[in-house]
Amino acid sequence: MTGSEQPVRSGLSHALSLHSVTKLYGSLAAVDDVSLSIPRGSFLTLLGPSGSGKTTILMAIAGFVQPTRGEIRLDDRVITNVPPDKRNFGMVFQGYALFPHMTVEDNIWFPLKVRGISKARASTAIGEALELVQMGALARRLPSQLSGGQQQRVALARALVFEPDLMLLDEPLSALDKKLRADLQWELKALHRKLGTTFIYVTHDQEEALSMSDEIVILRDGRIEQQGEPGALYEKPATRFVADFLGKSNFLAGKVAGRDAETFTYSVEGTELRQCSTAPVALGENVLVALRPEKIVVARSRPDLPNATVGRIAEFNYYGANYHFKVATPHLGDLIATTPAWNCDVEPALDSEVWLGWSPEAAVVVEDR
Repeated sequence: MTGSEQPVRSGLSHALSLHSVTKLYGSLAAVDDVSLSIPRGSFLTLLGPSGSGKTTILMAIAGFVQPTRGEIRLDDRVITNVPPDKRNFGMVFQGYALFPHMTVEDNIWFPLKVRGISKARASTAIGEALELVQMGALARRLPSQLSGGQQQRVALARALVFEPDLMLLDEPLSALDKKLRADLQWELKALHRKLGTTFIYVTHDQEEALSMSDEIVILRDGRIEQQGEPGALYEKPATRFVADFLGKSNFLAGKVAGRDAETFTYSVEGTELRQCSTAPVALGENVLVALRPEKIVVARSRPDLPNATVGRIAEFNYYGANYHFKVATPHLGDLIATTPAWNCDVEPALDSEVWLGWSPEAAVVVEDR
């Protein structure tokens, strides 16, 4: 960041770490031996399907769930057994959790009130929190007089007003409509940059995680499947699950037919394809390749690419910016391809013949799990 973009509260940032954290409910492991380091000032997202353990991890960090075993540290201090009200963490929930009989400013004052701070002494902090979320003009309104987006802004201000050590956000935008959700994603990210506070965010929305996070942790059945920066996870998924959950992928299962220093060929039902890979593969070895739909060229004639197949349009959808095609191919099965609508090379029509092509570096080898 440049000097004018420095966080206003960067000195309040803290690091968090989990060491072999497990949470058992009977014989079921909701969280299974999770270790994780979250650098100070970062925006980390826990992403996964329902039942993957993401909310249980967040609740353990907050102190509302006691781990069966393992350790949680804030900086170098063990907080595993510290009660929630002693952790000084701000929390924002999906359902806002505002007090309906209190005005906006009284809702924001509440966490300071329970800390023994009078409203008069808290007025500056309340005003600053209101301005942070652009709600200063609505301070005297009740929650029932606010839209969903405005209520979520109040919930954010209430979580920030006491300058928390960490911000914990449990699917805070999932109840909002698509456009408002997108607008608040921008605002939340800008707020994080301005404050410099460590944010830990839970969502099941892949696009939300990709657009907002410094780092994403993908969870599956209580374990970490893969973690890393959004671009790295999207471009280099390690497993079939990650490739399919974080965005969409086509999967091509074949057998290695040959290789050179940087690429190898593999055969899928008699069709030979070329793939870039730094991983060692042996002749005759089974491989699984993940290919993103937007990395496929859709054309009327055979494209000048090493990998190409002809097929017929089985289904198509128009999304304004893009066409999504399902193309039935004779040897590779159904392939999904996405292409910009404004310069689409083919006429979208069922059963039309089209060619699909992609370069050897467009896809990635993944583990079949």
